[in-house]
Parts: sequence; structure tokens; C-alpha cells
Amino acid sequence: ISIRGRVLPIGGLKEKTMAALRHGIRTVIIPKANERDLGEIDPVVRRALNFVTAETVDTVLETALNHKPMFVSVPAPGISPDAKSTGRNTGIRQ
Repeated sequence: ISIRGRVLPIGGLKEKTMAALRHGIRTVIIPKANERDLGEIDPVVRRALNFVTAETVDTVLETALNHKPMFVSVPAPGISPDAKSTGRNTGIRQ
């Protein structure tokens, strides 16, 4: 969220970064004001993620639009990575 182009601090940074890592995200853009909160993040999570701090929305957009995304495919729990989709939503009535 921003006011007049300035990025406001967020809450729950620790939980958000753990979720990002779990879902294969490797670069996280955080508000500059939250930089001091990086010390609360688990060292394993901190080493695995690339953090970009942003003071303005311009930095967020520049990073997001110019950054080559690096996602890691993480299969859903209980689904074999070799499973093939049949194109049908079995068990779902339409």
C-alpha cells in the first residue's frame, strides 16, 4: 500500500516470507520501513530469499516488471509430480 508514492510498512513479514518460500517464490519486495524486521525472519528463510527494499512504488514496479521471475515448481500435497492432468475436474459438479 502506498500514500503519494511512498510504500507503507506491512505486518506479518515473517509469516509472509515463510509462505513465499513454501510456494517457490525467490524474490520478495518489502517496504524499506520493514528492513529492520528482517532480523526476525528465520535464517534459513532469509538465506533462501532475495529481498528488495522499496521506499517508493516506482521501485516496486521497476523491480517487479524488470525482474525475471524465478519460481520453483512445488507439487500440491498428496499429488505426485508425475501426475498428468486429464482436463476434467473430477468430483466437482458444474
